[in-house]
Amino acid sequence: MSAEAGRGPRQAEDPRTDRRPQPERRTQPGRRTQADRRARTRSALLEAAARGLSRHGYANLALERVAAEAGYTRGALYHQFAGKEELALAVVRWVDETWAAEVGDPAAAEADPVAALMLMARGHAVYCRRDVAGVIRVLAIEFAGRDHPVARELGRILGKLTGDVERRIAEGRRSGAIPPGPPAADTARACLGAMEGLVSHDGIVPPHDVELAERAVRGVLGLPPAEPHGPVTAR
Repeated sequence: MSAEAGRGPRQAEDPRTDRRPQPERRTQPGRRTQADRRARTRSALLEAAARGLSRHGYANLALERVAAEAGYTRGALYHQFAGKEELALAVVRWVDETWAAEVGDPAAAEADPVAALMLMARGHAVYCRRDVAGVIRVLAIEFAGRDHPVARELGRILGKLTGDVERRIAEGRRSGAIPPGPPAADTARACLGAMEGLVSHDGIVPPHDVELAERAVRGVLGLPPAEPHGPVTAR
């Protein structure tokens, strides 16, 4: 008889002392985890709030309407965001991140400063075809001159963007690709103003928005018009 046979029924292993590898726990196929559901809810609320802010601004944004448009209750919204201010800040950062991924990062990867600025102008025109793209413009006007967390976040985002454009203009002038002109900082603000003013005009429709955005920026920079590009589509 073996030693095991004399011990009687074997007791279950204590999971606190069992050192054997434990089987990996997997989520059943097709089932979303709580984190997945939370992320999906947050994304839907951000998109709905971005549309609301673009259309109505901050003061007139109704949280009940945001939640309803996203397909959730107001309680679900408050589970994600403490209130309107926190939601607006999250939307501003979300728009900044999506714009950077689709417009800013590709332009930053371009070595030639003129090509980078033209890529930004064309990409911005395409980005602004969607109904969430007016957030920064609308809130910048609404919060102009105010000391508010949303105003400070907008200032950070717009300040960085202006600095990037200013740096590209300075690089182009040093290389001779961009002719001399007003201070680079003023020229950068004029470039961004021309881009934003053009795409905010409802009467200009694709694909002309892309070509005209590039023409506007080239004009501010003192560059001659370029050959027309083929149609540009959103990513």
